[in-house]
This record gives sequence, structure tokens and C-alpha cells, in this order.
Amino acid sequence: MDRDRLDTALDAFDPTPGERRVVVRQAVDLADSGRFEADTDTALTTEVIVRNLRDAPDDRLADRWNWWIGSLTIAYGGYERFQVRAMDR
Repeated sequence: MDRDRLDTALDAFDPTPGERRVVVRQAVDLADSGRFEADTDTALTTEVIVRNLRDAPDDRLADRWNWWIGSLTIAYGGYERFQVRAMDR
């Protein structure tokens, strides 16, 4: 996971600085866990994240992230720890 590349790609969602920081941190933690790749047999890349966030129905970046993480939780279980719970604005 390229943290800087993801950080730049998230501009597409007009995030607040707090949203950007926490979503990047959660994405890196998810990548480091190896969980996504093990469950989906797909590498967790910036492109995968952005594509899935674009599919989410909510406007704010953190809401989109949580929607996607919720989908992964329903499909595979165990993704709750990667949700955004709090952030600085």
C-alpha cells in the first residue's frame, strides 16, 4: 500500500484533513493485516480502494469508507476494527 498515492487519490472525495488522515491510516492498517488479500485473493491497492469508495452511496469520505468496510464485514466478517469511529475535522 502506497500511503502517499492513496492520500493523493482521496482528493476525488473532497475530504476534510481529518477524514483523509484517518482513512489513510485505516487503509494502511487493513493492508498490513493481510486480511483483505486473504479473503478476496486481490491485493489491496489504491485503485481497489478508490473503486469501492466510488460505489458507496454516501458523500463524505469517512461514510464511504465505513460503507465499504461494512460490506466486507457482511461478506467475510471481522472488518469492524477498520471502521472510522472518530476523527479530527
